[in-house]
Amino acid sequence: MKQYKKDFINFLLESNSLKFGEFTLKSGRLSPYFLNTGMLHTGEAINRLGSFYASTIVDNVRVEYTSIFGPAYKGIPLAIAAVNSLYTEHKVNVHYSFNRKEAKDHGDMGLIVGKPLSENDSVIIVDDVITAGTAVRETIDILERQGNPKISAVIVSVDRMEKGTGDKSAIQEISESTGISFFPIVNIIDIIGFLNDASQREKFGISSGMIAKMEEYRSLYGVS
Repeated sequence: MKQYKKDFINFLLESNSLKFGEFTLKSGRLSPYFLNTGMLHTGEAINRLGSFYASTIVDNVRVEYTSIFGPAYKGIPLAIAAVNSLYTEHKVNVHYSFNRKEAKDHGDMGLIVGKPLSENDSVIIVDDVITAGTAVRETIDILERQGNPKISAVIVSVDRMEKGTGDKSAIQEISESTGISFFPIVNIIDIIGFLNDASQREKFGISSGMIAKMEEYRSLYGVS
């Protein structure tokens, strides 16, 4: 596993964004872990988060992109943090854009804030965690109606690698139906691998029994 991925998992654990216990998901499933990037609300946290997104983009995206797009609301700080880190750490200078929930009817009006988008643009969508895929499908629809830029990739923080309504995950279903590539900073297999290190579990007070519960959950709902 690359160092920035290990650092990201450590970051999630230190910030208490990755929690362990029993959590009822929207799907009704009882999950032994839960990710809440809403806990990352300090200047230091958003700076580091932008760095992880930028590293993932540079590490994976091999096609052209001119803008980073953050869907409202959680994607807005992610897009701004990512473009800042792309420039300061990698000397990649691109635009950012995000959508309003409702279009303004005065001033500059419109639904898109930041770089106006057109068919000549190529965007990377940044989001936190995709579960059912509803939000990212809505984002794709918004972009089709707002300039119809090419979507180069989608970057998410964590891929739970979990079945949707069928045998595939929401990410797999959307990727196959649209041809868009999805790249997580880490996936659940990365996290389990990180926590298989007893010293890491001891550092964060996580029992080996919790890892067994995560493995059991994956046996029921996981995808490869």
